[in-house]
Amino acid sequence: MPVAQRGLQRCLRLGAHGRVQQRFHSSAPSPTASPLSVAKLLATPADDGERQVYGFVRSIRKQKTRAFAAIGDGSSLEPLQALLTPAQAENLTTGAAVHLTGQWTASPAKATQASELHVNAVDLIGASDATTYPLQKKFQTVEYLRTLPHLRARLPSNALLLRLRSHAIAHLTTFFAAREFTQTHPPILTSSDCEGAGEVFGISTAAESPSDAYDPAASGEAATAPSSAAVPFFRTPKYLTVSSQLHLEALAQAVGGVWTLSPTFRAERSDTARHLSEFYMLEAEATFVSSLDEVMDLAEDMIRSVTKGLNDSTIGEEVLRGQRREGEEGMDLEGRWKGILEGPWPRITYTQAIDALVASGETFEHAPVWGAGLQAEHERFLAREVGKGGPVFVTKYPAEIKPFYMLPSSTSGVPEDKKTVDCFDLLLPDVCEVAGGSLREHSLEPLQAAMRKHGVAEEGMEWYTDLRRWGSVPHGGFGVGFDRLLVYLGGVGNIREVVAFPRWVGRCEC
Repeated sequence: MPVAQRGLQRCLRLGAHGRVQQRFHSSAPSPTASPLSVAKLLATPADDGERQVYGFVRSIRKQKTRAFAAIGDGSSLEPLQALLTPAQAENLTTGAAVHLTGQWTASPAKATQASELHVNAVDLIGASDATTYPLQKKFQTVEYLRTLPHLRARLPSNALLLRLRSHAIAHLTTFFAAREFTQTHPPILTSSDCEGAGEVFGISTAAESPSDAYDPAASGEAATAPSSAAVPFFRTPKYLTVSSQLHLEALAQAVGGVWTLSPTFRAERSDTARHLSEFYMLEAEATFVSSLDEVMDLAEDMIRSVTKGLNDSTIGEEVLRGQRREGEEGMDLEGRWKGILEGPWPRITYTQAIDALVASGETFEHAPVWGAGLQAEHERFLAREVGKGGPVFVTKYPAEIKPFYMLPSSTSGVPEDKKTVDCFDLLLPDVCEVAGGSLREHSLEPLQAAMRKHGVAEEGMEWYTDLRRWGSVPHGGFGVGFDRLLVYLGGVGNIREVVAFPRWVGRCEC
């Protein structure tokens, strides 16, 4: 067999209509360069060389002698401009998927881009009916786009938020790996309400759910006794997790520092720009921790590191550029990042926070009172006045309003109703609380006493108290509302925009 024939390689590709097309090409180097992402091609100087790119038609403008198409693939906020003949553009419509080959050429003077693709060949991979495609070039509100969660990520600004999310996760992974923290995957199904707020989603099978039970009377059929009663899937009630903290405590005493980025579920009916029913929580737990400052230092270093990575990245440049174009009026996103990068962040106690609120002379809808939780209006004031427009830690909250697992502060002689715990909330301007953490009660008897005081039954929690029976060590950790952090860093007005498929009270689309 001739060498050239032996060098032939068979490639199979799925065609636009689902048929497998056989294509043959030589193993010898091809003069056509491999496909580049739109972002990489835009960063390549024009050299009149042949390039190819895959993408989607964002918009197309057809003239008598030529046509201009804006091509995007989600890798760049800006589209690629492609110059086509009328014949090449005849079947191209907004939303269509294409493969273009052409010369990468310098654009004429006064063009919006330095280079453009002069197209030689067009492969229409996936057609799009322009008359029914929902994402037209005209302005569309975020409320309307939320009704199209399966499509809205195709818009450049929404694709950018997905890439921002990916960039932050990659940076977090590097941050914790450098500190020898082990990434873990705690369970989503749990037996307990870690926060004790009762805002949990219970789980059941369809056979166990009364709402899904078959009602013969409703269909006019004669009732017949079921062959067997529905058997619960688990022996005891189970819930979707509200926090991975308790499980992280168990894992931390096995391998040291641990962290996770996991979905979290809260059945709270808060229909606000800061709340979701399903969101992602970044949680970390460290062992042999002797002070709350150590936990706050870790949280501060982590958020500052992520922000610095964003500030130094191409994605960061795009976020700033996109925010200037589409962001909320008056928002200083660069100032937000600067406030995080500068440090250290102020740290005040809950008592000092209440004193500052009372002394401010401002009229609040909820009067600041020692022993009550801080409201969003209080947190905004503290971030603005104490944090000077940047982050601020509030520490040592009253024990009565915090969960049972927190370590009491060293306050000998303090009245029972004035006792505090070693915990913190991290407040950011506009988004308010973005993180919370504490030292954990690591001694068995005090933990059991706290559980009784908070009305937490030890039955079903034996595994958690067991952690204090054998080799318990001082430990602490924190949880960061990852989506809220992205809202702040991305200059977004609503948490529903940074989640691809948001779920909130009354809404769970696709």
